[in-house]
Amino acid sequence: MEPTLLNPTIEPELRPAEYAAAATLRGALRRFQKESTRILEAHGLTAERYELLLAIKARTQDGGQPTIADLSEDLQLAQSSTTQLTRRAEDAGLLSRRVSNLDGRVRYLTLTEAGSAKLAAAASELGPERQRLITLLRAL
Repeated sequence: MEPTLLNPTIEPELRPAEYAAAATLRGALRRFQKESTRILEAHGLTAERYELLLAIKARTQDGGQPTIADLSEDLQLAQSSTTQLTRRAEDAGLLSRRVSNLDGRVRYLTLTEAGSAKLAAAASELGPERQRLITLLRAL
């Protein structure tokens, strides 16, 4: 195959084993996504809300006080999207905001008891699926 204006460089062809590994990975990711959606829905969570709660929990494990800016970075979302997601989770009773004593513009986020309980239940049920994906990734 010769280079064209649309494809000025020709990438080397993957080996059959690389195609197989790529297909296996994509299949495992689809399965993980499907099972995650099913489990999260059973716990009354969306994937976005679960990821938000998970990010807050991870950041508070060692006494951290996550902010919208922290979570925007963790979730790879625009700050406005993170603010909206946070507001909806707060309205659902899953998290609370506390104003910083040093800067009134900053809000620290913490999980409520309900948010912690939903997160713990969903994360626990997702454990086997997470482990299956981790095992596959190590094998590839």
